[in-house]
Amino acid sequence: MIMAEDEYDFLFKLVLIGDSGVGKSNLLSRFTETKFKPDSKTTIGVEFATRTIQVDSVTIKAQIWDTAGQERYRAITNAYYRGGVGALLVYDISKRQTYENVGQWLRELRDSSSSNIATMLVGNKIDLGQLRAVSTEEAKRFASENSLSFIETSALESSNVDVAFHALLTDIYRVTSRRAIEAKSADTSVKERQGVIYIDNEKVHVSEKNGRCC
Repeated sequence: MIMAEDEYDFLFKLVLIGDSGVGKSNLLSRFTETKFKPDSKTTIGVEFATRTIQVDSVTIKAQIWDTAGQERYRAITNAYYRGGVGALLVYDISKRQTYENVGQWLRELRDSSSSNIATMLVGNKIDLGQLRAVSTEEAKRFASENSLSFIETSALESSNVDVAFHALLTDIYRVTSRRAIEAKSADTSVKERQGVIYIDNEKVHVSEKNGRCC
């Protein structure tokens, strides 16, 4: 069954961040359109696309924002971090400098968004393995030290692209669901303990001793 784009249970905003030229736009187009665009131009400002997926029998719509990597657009792109619940922090495995800049991108992300935003470190362009400048082990250590998930991808060959987005969205959904359940449980517990009921949206406290309004 094909799910209509406007039919979903959850809407999650993701952001793609990292240096210019690391392949963010092609990761986005590969995931949302199953296309690789070899002649894609450098992103100016911010672009976004969406895709709907199924996780644990619920429908999740991902709204994915592709941010420009150039310094002159930072003031614009930082504003789009707000409201994001997940981020893919991308570097090019064949260009050491893009990896060296990952720490700065991570600091900007955490300064401009929720402190608990789910973040995945993505080493892109593994099709250029013969030019590798960043080892998998080194990137894994950085991810572990900074509480990030980690994966290596190739937008060109479509390697691990769907896996990366699905894994991040699944993690976000399960954390969100767990927090919702915990919050509901805590709220119910408090109401039962305090004897709170609602009548026409007004709080009415009920005595625990005799069950009557007091």
